[in-house]
Amino acid sequence: MNDKGYIQIYTGNGKGKTTAAIGLAIRAVGANLKVLFVQFVKGQYYSEHKTLEKLENITIKQFGREGFIHSKPTEEDIKKAKEGYNFVLDAFKQNLYDVVILDEANIAVFFNLFSEDELIYLMDKKPTNAELIITGRYATQKVIEKADLVTEMKEIKHYYKQNVLARVGIEK
Repeated sequence: MNDKGYIQIYTGNGKGKTTAAIGLAIRAVGANLKVLFVQFVKGQYYSEHKTLEKLENITIKQFGREGFIHSKPTEEDIKKAKEGYNFVLDAFKQNLYDVVILDEANIAVFFNLFSEDELIYLMDKKPTNAELIITGRYATQKVIEKADLVTEMKEIKHYYKQNVLARVGIEK
């Protein structure tokens, strides 16, 4: 890997942020890089976990409940997010990973599970050689400004507006 890792943000209201991060993780593993895939807010077992768990050089950690946060987060939501935050800080100190993905970290900030300043602090603590990918809607302006690459997924049309539920293998 190059000596310098960059910070990438995948945000916006369109589908595909986590999917893009997973694609990057698979590419990195294919190049024999070590990947840490940390999911905030999510505690469900998704179809992609079945595949990712079979790959060497990828570690998956979830710090969320099985249910969704619809309005006010619970104490458990906050506790799990803080555990994840501290886990990532420790991983950065150990510098064991070439690619670190913080899936739904922007949503964690949106729901005040940890602060924007704390996410910026994580970005500052990223080892210089590691690539950091942060996903989730509602990336703040400060987070966007600090990043090296920002992709906005924009929803133009989505079948869930016709009451199509998330399907196994496609959305979950």
